[in-house]
Amino acid sequence: MNRPLRAGLVVGLAVGAASAWARSRSEDDSSPVVARTFARRNARLARLGARAGGREAVHRAQRVFASAERREELDRSLELRHADDVVRELGAMKGALMKLGQMVSYLDEGLPEAVRHALAQLQHDAPPMSVELASDMVRRELGATPEVVFASWDPEPIAAASIGQVHRAVTHDGQAVAVKVQYPGIADAIESDLGNVGLLFKGIGLSYPGFEPGPLVDELRARLREELDYRLEAERQQRFADYYTDHPFIHVPCVLPEFSSGRVLTTELADGVRFAELERWSQEQRNLAGEAIFRFVFRSFYRLRLFNGDPHPGNYLFRPDGRVTFLDFGLVKEFLPSDIDHIRRLIETVVLDPDPVEFRRAMEDAGFLRPGAPVSDADVTEYFGHFYAHMRERGPHPITSEFASEVVRRFFDVNGPYGSVMKYANVPPAFVVVQRVNLGLFAVLAALDATADWRSIGEELWPWVAGPPSTPLGRLEAVWLSNRESPTGLDASAESPRIDGVGR
Repeated sequence: MNRPLRAGLVVGLAVGAASAWARSRSEDDSSPVVARTFARRNARLARLGARAGGREAVHRAQRVFASAERREELDRSLELRHADDVVRELGAMKGALMKLGQMVSYLDEGLPEAVRHALAQLQHDAPPMSVELASDMVRRELGATPEVVFASWDPEPIAAASIGQVHRAVTHDGQAVAVKVQYPGIADAIESDLGNVGLLFKGIGLSYPGFEPGPLVDELRARLREELDYRLEAERQQRFADYYTDHPFIHVPCVLPEFSSGRVLTTELADGVRFAELERWSQEQRNLAGEAIFRFVFRSFYRLRLFNGDPHPGNYLFRPDGRVTFLDFGLVKEFLPSDIDHIRRLIETVVLDPDPVEFRRAMEDAGFLRPGAPVSDADVTEYFGHFYAHMRERGPHPITSEFASEVVRRFFDVNGPYGSVMKYANVPPAFVVVQRVNLGLFAVLAALDATADWRSIGEELWPWVAGPPSTPLGRLEAVWLSNRESPTGLDASAESPRIDGVGR
């Protein structure tokens, strides 16, 4: 069995056993979220691990007298059975555990292709809630059934994910919309999953003496709880939509606040193809899509001081010539100017004007490295500098699966060649969500084999450099941007007000 998948099942089994004492309470069996309490969710994980263990025992017995060819066939069959079981279980449980499965599906380049394909179903195809439950949720939130609220309503969802599912509808004035309806009971499930967060990071702390789990756990809990508040998501999505109005290749659907509430979110209906189809397009088209995603992430970070922290393949729709629609703004982090300044210092000292001594000091000041750690400046630069390797030189640079996998190893392989530095590394709470750039964005770009002059594009996006456009997309963006920049250097809509009826 593949090592990362085995590790995930073992963690599930261990967590389930460790929390078996938790008190259970009655649950609504009609809920689309299977097992909402702490004990029941962990018990399901324990059973998942037990089933995997049973299959492993049978598998080992079958391999004893099998030929080499038959053993390979048995191994592939076992991997698929494990993956299908994980997909069914996490898809039914939804919540933070399903999000973990989504991440594994595109993050771990070591997974066999068939296993990755099975897990990829979690990106937008979880088991949906019933027609009746979805209708009742709309009625409770918007005051009438969807057939009354909208001129037309498709009871079959077009996507079902970790917290809610999306339906097509048409308003009475003829606008096509996407209506995201939150699963009943998902708040309980998220709270149950959050009960495991502290236990998980205590285990990580055993391998990382420099790791400070308390503030990190608090930050993760805050961000995940925010995802349950569709009013907050609506406000943030509209800030992105307002900023990127009329952008030539970045599109964020506008919110319809009159059809939105705390657990229903209605936006413009966007069109485009999913990630799996994009992967079959030409390399030129994949490069354009990768560049558009890169520009969206870092322009939003440096100019809006907002980061959309869920960059996985299910959250994009693609059209030819680089146009990308960005979906799902439930996990958004807003940054202070001082946070941006920390990142500026890192880029200046490892990319623009490399200086190992100053880079180390910048890493310590930002909280990524324990001050005075007994490691050399060269080792610090070698370890952390990899995250900027695609930008340290000019010219076309492919984001390869090997590069993305090495990023993951530098986060988690404490016994690897950089273990001496990792022992003193930390993730400051303010930058927890930004680590999805390293773990998520690079994995997405690697899946596209995206190639670009990332250094020159970066210099366009860094406000303290503000370099000239370096690509055809950059020239299109420069024309759009010329009408939007404020005298202060921040884009004018970076400080846009909250929307009436949506902000809280």
